[in-house]
Amino acid sequence: MGKELLKVEGLKLYFPIFGGILGRAVNYVKAVDDISFTINEGETVSLVGESGCGKSTAGRAILRLEKPTSGEVSFQGVSLTKIKGKQLRAMRKDMQIIFQDPHASINPRQTLVQIIEEALQIQKIVPKEQRRARAIELLETVGLAKYQADRYPHEFSGGQRQRIGIARALSVNPKLIICDEAVSALDVSIRAQILNLLKKLQQDFNLTYLFISHDLGVVRHISDRVIVMYLGKIVEIADKKSLFDNPQHPYTKALLSAIPVPKPGKKGERIVLEGDVPSPIDPPSGCRFHTRCPFVQDNCKIDVPELRTAGNLQEGHMVSCHYFPELS
Repeated sequence: MGKELLKVEGLKLYFPIFGGILGRAVNYVKAVDDISFTINEGETVSLVGESGCGKSTAGRAILRLEKPTSGEVSFQGVSLTKIKGKQLRAMRKDMQIIFQDPHASINPRQTLVQIIEEALQIQKIVPKEQRRARAIELLETVGLAKYQADRYPHEFSGGQRQRIGIARALSVNPKLIICDEAVSALDVSIRAQILNLLKKLQQDFNLTYLFISHDLGVVRHISDRVIVMYLGKIVEIADKKSLFDNPQHPYTKALLSAIPVPKPGKKGERIVLEGDVPSPIDPPSGCRFHTRCPFVQDNCKIDVPELRTAGNLQEGHMVSCHYFPELS
């Protein structure tokens, strides 16, 4: 892998809850609560967890689509949390996002070529007279045909619309693309096509991905490293092989046990977690997973575990658990 591209340090994003006569903030939804990680050039890092764990919110905060409450996000050494205006707009050329729902994220009143040309115009990538040719070239790159360029999004299937979203993201020559549940709304057969397309584009354009998903089968196919989140916190970070072969955190083990076994007649041992995910408005003290953990101890309810590694794990495999060496 290349050198460090993105660095996230102590990122927090709290959403205020307003109430009372004066409409002041009476509480906060702690969607992302003090997470740190890095992504290297050419790498695919997956951010996984249950719905509501804060993974999509983290992606939006990294791109400054949501303003972080605190923490630092650096892209190629430039602090994204301190810049604004024209400087931030210029940086966004290097960082793009592919949304979960291609129907909702694409302007239905524009043709395909207009959708791509708009990005080229805003970022002043190519001269006006060359924009249409460049837009068509991008559409063909993602598997669409030239004759489709003047059609509207509603004339295409979900998989084709996602290809439009990918072409739009590619149009500004980004270095980092955040894929926010980019294949979760697609049929399984189409999902495989889009994943293979993303991998090919990564090789052709030297792209770096932050892949946000709850589907661990997909994550296993596309990732180099995996970050597991639970209730706004990171509970485990490891390279793909280490995480799937030797998971350490009880939450990670439960997630992996839910992956279907692709062998008729063979059933995996499913770990069923008791209870519901606590509210991010009033998260549990200590380890946030302790209310559902089968190995909970007294200090789990008080002390927040550090994200750390141990001698029996590969370098870079880190776990936020008081007792994870004993759980191996």
